[in-house]
Amino acid sequence: MYSDTENIAGTHLGRPHALTETFPSFSRSQRWKRRRLRYSLGGALDRVNVLGSDDSGHTGCVNALSWAQDGELLISSGDDTQIRVWRMDPSASNSQTDACGEINEYPFTCQSVIHTGHSQNIFNAQMLPFSTRIATVSGDRQVRVFDVGDAAGRSPTGSEMTYNTRQSCIRVLRCHNGRTKRIVTEDSPDLFLTVAEDGEVRQHDLRTPHACSSGACPAPLVKLPHELSTIALSPLTPYQFVVGGESPFAHLFDRRHSGRYLRAEWGMSLEDENMTTCVRRFGRRTRARGERKGYEHITGARMSGWNGHEVLLSYSSDAAYLYSTRDDPDVAGPIDGTKRSPSTLAPNPNPKRRKLDKYRANLFPGASLTGPDAELSSHDELETMLEDQDGSEDDDDSDEGPDEGDSNDEGDAMATETTVHENIPVIYPRSRFAGHCNVETVKDVNFLGPHDEYVTSGSDDGNFFVWRKSDGKIVDVLEGDGSVVNVIEGHPRLPLIAVSGIDTTIKLFAPTHRLPVSSRLGNVQSIMKRNARASRRGIHSAEMQLAHLVLHYDRALQALRNSENGGQVEGTQLSECINQ
Repeated sequence: MYSDTENIAGTHLGRPHALTETFPSFSRSQRWKRRRLRYSLGGALDRVNVLGSDDSGHTGCVNALSWAQDGELLISSGDDTQIRVWRMDPSASNSQTDACGEINEYPFTCQSVIHTGHSQNIFNAQMLPFSTRIATVSGDRQVRVFDVGDAAGRSPTGSEMTYNTRQSCIRVLRCHNGRTKRIVTEDSPDLFLTVAEDGEVRQHDLRTPHACSSGACPAPLVKLPHELSTIALSPLTPYQFVVGGESPFAHLFDRRHSGRYLRAEWGMSLEDENMTTCVRRFGRRTRARGERKGYEHITGARMSGWNGHEVLLSYSSDAAYLYSTRDDPDVAGPIDGTKRSPSTLAPNPNPKRRKLDKYRANLFPGASLTGPDAELSSHDELETMLEDQDGSEDDDDSDEGPDEGDSNDEGDAMATETTVHENIPVIYPRSRFAGHCNVETVKDVNFLGPHDEYVTSGSDDGNFFVWRKSDGKIVDVLEGDGSVVNVIEGHPRLPLIAVSGIDTTIKLFAPTHRLPVSSRLGNVQSIMKRNARASRRGIHSAEMQLAHLVLHYDRALQALRNSENGGQVEGTQLSECINQ
């Protein structure tokens, strides 16, 4: 038997430093199973199954994956607005083979298909604990709850069962005013949290119905002045949750108590009393190389289910970072050591307009940002800039890392960030996990292993990366999608990983005894260099797209003014709006 401080197959199994928490106790057989699982995930992984095909399965990108009922079921959904419920079917093992033609040890079949009635992409789907209810969130701003009983996980006929919206949908919630992005479940079949681009976190209780159309929705738990795209909660500390989005900071909220007693416990001022208290912020000391201040975006967040205090954050155009809620905050400024005074600026309710104004201000310093003169004076300069920058690329082959050259103005970025929680102490990361590319889509980040020994994230190159948490080294790079990997979910009991992205299929990875065909670890250095270049080009491309939008906006205003004056517009052709 191995002790908790020994190494298995080169994997450091020691507990995180400076921790005093009491870990869950397990029986001898449970400890043996967890060690076997930990050892398996540190070995050679390979693709063992593909769920779906050109003739069956999803017909669009698969944005949502989640294991349910202790891993008995796999819930998937995405752009086709369908929910698919998959179950392992031992009877199908002889008829299913893996990528190398061997008998599949993890045969899954689709038991149920639910047509949700969502009008836009589904971003997340979760089965509520102790129930057969499935909650979904979508770009149509709705939260929907479905229930078809035990038939959702076990088809009575043995073949795929299909349910329409009328048969399956039991609740439609329209509390959010922006695209809803993520769900986190609680230890209840009736309670769950959602986060949306309206900057709100809402708790939904299915036991207390209300009419959203009448404006009777319960007040949100959190309201921030920027778009939110991710939320994380640990079952060990369910009173805390972390949210992130279009901000350089993620925010930790504590909802055990409100008011002065909780704030005093966290060593904070007692000026405000909020229903849900923001107690910490998580940030970086420097931005990624080439990343512009004011454009920081957190795409994914996870809290550890093993110890309850570790937090993973994934930054767009940057790396994944590991934090701990138990670390002491930096009471001084993040760069220059000076303490920050609270901002007197009111938060801008329109973050996209704020970004546009910031970009125009950087392009034309000292110019007015409003009125017809601003648009007319900037028109020629925008066109010149776009022509000069067209086709230019950064061919630097150096490895990706924080841009130390930006450190002088990082403090300004922090100081000018408009937020309602500027006085909240900031915690900085313990570790950084780099090598992947996170530009094109909103990617999640996750822990792997029974003790959360590994960190994983998808990449724009179609691979997903696995790092060892203890030292940040890359354990494996595996091909998980033909285009982009967005979601990675580890099975709660088996050495099995579900992966999805732009493809219409779901890939399953597990340890194998043969030489893995999906591993790209042998080319990791060249992959990392390509991803570093792609990240910098992605930042540049995003700025150019915004410049195109500003130019399109200027041309539209100019055409409108000329038409109002009865004049003719010469050579004015409205360009197609990019990324609508």
